[in-house]
Amino acid sequence: MHDLHQLGVAELAALLKRKEVSAVEVATRFLAGLGGNPHNAFLDIDSEVSLAQAKASDEKIAKGTAGPLEGVPIAHKDVFVTKDLVTTAGSKILTGYRSPFDATVVRKLREAGMVTLGKLNCDEFAMGSSNENSAFGAVSNPWESSHVPGGSSGGSAAAVAARLTPAATGTDTGGSIRQPAAFCGITGIKPTYGRASRYGMVAFASSLDQAGPMARSAEDCALLLSAMCGPDLDRDSTSLEVAQEDFARDLRKPLASAGKSGGPLRIGVPREWVEWQNGGLRANDVSTDVIAQISTALNQLMALGAQVAPIGLADAGYAIPVYYIVACAEASSNLSRFDGVKFGHRAAQYGDLLDMYQKTRSEGFGDEVKRRIMTGAYVLSHGYYDAYYLQAQKIRRMIADDFQRAFAECDVIAGPVAPTTAWKLGEKSDDPVANYLADIFTLPASLAGLPCMSVPVGLGGGGMPVGMQLIGNYLDEARLLNVAHQFQLHTTHHTQAPGAAA
Repeated sequence: MHDLHQLGVAELAALLKRKEVSAVEVATRFLAGLGGNPHNAFLDIDSEVSLAQAKASDEKIAKGTAGPLEGVPIAHKDVFVTKDLVTTAGSKILTGYRSPFDATVVRKLREAGMVTLGKLNCDEFAMGSSNENSAFGAVSNPWESSHVPGGSSGGSAAAVAARLTPAATGTDTGGSIRQPAAFCGITGIKPTYGRASRYGMVAFASSLDQAGPMARSAEDCALLLSAMCGPDLDRDSTSLEVAQEDFARDLRKPLASAGKSGGPLRIGVPREWVEWQNGGLRANDVSTDVIAQISTALNQLMALGAQVAPIGLADAGYAIPVYYIVACAEASSNLSRFDGVKFGHRAAQYGDLLDMYQKTRSEGFGDEVKRRIMTGAYVLSHGYYDAYYLQAQKIRRMIADDFQRAFAECDVIAGPVAPTTAWKLGEKSDDPVANYLADIFTLPASLAGLPCMSVPVGLGGGGMPVGMQLIGNYLDEARLLNVAHQFQLHTTHHTQAPGAAA
């Protein structure tokens, strides 16, 4: 009998296609592993919904009309609205909310044949770097339960790492796919902004939010991304008019010929992040265990035919203040709709309409959401808009231009995902700025709208996972996935599972 929990997306899809196992059996086995909600990863599960979808998948397989991922289980971050499951975005203000429609990403994955296991815990409205901001309790890291899984897609990362699901959706506004993927030892990719539809994704910062897959391997992520992406122009004004494509097409290309010119892949390492010298890395602001694993990974990529050289990203250093001005401004605007009038929580007792607004939002929003709303309202207010928001947008353009200059010298940019491995639960709870600083390496690519991913490269101090960040130019996801897949063909980091795995 196959140990289904230890199989990835590609392996399960192959088993189902060969009819060696049924979709109902797969769903039943995975649902059985969710009892007691390990790591507090799930917020809503409905076995009847999952098994009905699995039964429909078996019927399609029998008829020969199966989709490319027919019968493979997946779970969705709880910022994607779903008809059959509750959507809360990790907030009390949306307790019990059921959407009348599915998010486009959810719909497209279902059309590809995937079976939904449930909805996954996340930082409230995707605001956070540790998944401690959820109104429904923090998620724990499967590698060490006293540590954070990263955020905001911490529930997604923890569920995949703990073998509770072979795949999950996440969203990345400033690193919320890459950082939890790194902290939990899995693979995750954020595509180019606009590749995956934002329709039905509860908005945090509209010019930054992007959906992406989280799974064990680059091959799995390529299959998922191929199903998720595609134009959605009628529903999402930010959707790119770029045809759906096969992101797995270049997975087997040798790195010695994976460069833009057909020559060796050129990997650039930003000297403002880490110093690449004589085949090794140095950095004052990155822990030695993280540096050691990334240095080893870069040398392995060189052994596979890639070239590594330092590059400059001088304007990337402005990313933290720029991001928290732009993101908070957009959050302040987007979250104004949660006022107790049309849906979600409403205060039980209030005097007049203004009192209802105040009490509803005070009761429904957590501290981090309130903090960002207040910051956003301030930078958008009269007298401060030009000084803060407008200037931030100008520097955002400078950061994007900086990346284009860098890509004239290289094909892919590599570096850390975060300065350290996962920290302990509660360690940074009293210092929001410390949490913000943990995003220093992920924010620049998000501000530029570039595709980027996290790849497991080993274990650091205390046996906690380390991820390496890969950044590509616009619409160059296939190249990123090729690099990651070639690395994973020759290493086993992505196959390692925490001791708490099912």
